[in-house]
Amino acid sequence: MTTAPPALAKVPAVTLGFWIIKILATTLGETGGDTVTMTWNLGYLVGTAMFLTALVALAVAQIRARRFHPLLYWATIVASTTAGTTMADFADRSLGIGYAGGSALLLACVAASLATWRATLGSVDVQSVRTPAAEAFYWLTITFSQTLGTALGDWAADDGGLGYAGGAAVFGGLLAVLALLYRFTRVSRTLLFWLAFILTRPLGATVGDLMDKPVDHGGFDLSRPAASVALAGAMLLLIVIAHRRQATADTPPAAN
Repeated sequence: MTTAPPALAKVPAVTLGFWIIKILATTLGETGGDTVTMTWNLGYLVGTAMFLTALVALAVAQIRARRFHPLLYWATIVASTTAGTTMADFADRSLGIGYAGGSALLLACVAASLATWRATLGSVDVQSVRTPAAEAFYWLTITFSQTLGTALGDWAADDGGLGYAGGAAVFGGLLAVLALLYRFTRVSRTLLFWLAFILTRPLGATVGDLMDKPVDHGGFDLSRPAASVALAGAMLLLIVIAHRRQATADTPPAAN
């Protein structure tokens, strides 16, 4: 009698490289989303429809895949963060609920998604993402967290009066605190992961806005399309490097 091999995790290892790529992805989500909605003047509703359609298609492909594919995974992350950008902007600005209202609503959505995930499958640890059901909850929670992060970033920079540089410094500082908690305490690693995952989004949002917003609004007024291409190129380079290092680490040593 044979037993089925254990299912492989469909998410990357959570390393320093993971977080660097994640921050680049969230910054790309901000500049890419703003390129479509503002630079190309397609508006928040059209932008949301475009990126949400791409997100659903990529998430389905990710769930159907039998193993982890780095480019597919990170393409889905970028789709979630661009969709999060346009959805948050649509809710905050077009629907008029404001940054505080949008942040509160989305925080409730993240909490509800995690609570339902835990109640249904018993764990929200990312290393348990090995089944289609777990992946569905994973991508739903990620989408809510990306949208929440956009609203938090805008809230801190605009309503909070921190500006884009100040907002980036605050969220970067909070991530540093989480890193210290991870290094020196026994706080739940799962809790720290999701807190960090949420906070990387407003960091990316404020850095993205700092790059492309007009000078009189506190930005550097860089080209959104050019910034998006540069960020995508940096992401691709790091993904290839991380994948090669992981492949090398997984290769057993040659027999003598």
